[in-house]
Amino acid sequence: MTISSPAPALLVLLPGMDGTARLFQHFDAALRARSTIATQAIAYPAAPLDYAALEAFVRERLPQDRPFVVLAESFSGPLGAALRADPPPGMRALVLCCSFVRNPRPLLAPLRHLLDLVPFGALPGFALRQALLAPYATPALQAELAAALAQVPPGVLRQRLRAVLETDASPSFARGTLPVLYLRARHDRLVPPENAVQILRQAAGAQLVDIAAPHMLLQAVPAAAADAVAAFITSLSAAQALN
Repeated sequence: MTISSPAPALLVLLPGMDGTARLFQHFDAALRARSTIATQAIAYPAAPLDYAALEAFVRERLPQDRPFVVLAESFSGPLGAALRADPPPGMRALVLCCSFVRNPRPLLAPLRHLLDLVPFGALPGFALRQALLAPYATPALQAELAAALAQVPPGVLRQRLRAVLETDASPSFARGTLPVLYLRARHDRLVPPENAVQILRQAAGAQLVDIAAPHMLLQAVPAAAADAVAAFITSLSAAQALN
């Protein structure tokens, strides 16, 4: 009798504000180089959808036939929170990368009414590099970021930023029970470090891994990110997570 081996672990990747899923390539390669974990990236429509609409979109595309872990990067944190609060069949854990479950900059919330005045299509590259990549920016990373953002209409970026400023998924996130790993970048200029403290308080037993990286952690230091994620998934018990 032949006994089939279990399928490799699957990691579902939810992207940052660009929503294109184009920026996972280096992390995906690093993860495959050091584990048997496969990935499935879900790209968002280039349309001005709020978090509720994006949640419905994501749920329709989650795996139906195997267990999986969700990694929510930056903008996608509230989506990860919603999935943890009401997990679909097969979801076993959540990884939050430089992310949040409520507006990480509450003092900026009143500015959401002024977003229509922000020229998203003309933001200088220097400002984006400083916010997202400094001090780890390289010409290659800058080009990849620019190419991803070029695929997204300014109105979509505006709506996504408005959604961030208005969101608070912390009550539902706190009701969840799935294991959580939080990847925190030591040089994150967008999400304050104390944001991770809130996550840890709301998710009993959550793990925190600090990595020397900018906000775009997965892109700037993919090997370190892959090591942390692979260790987390491997540590999940077979009964609880992937079998």
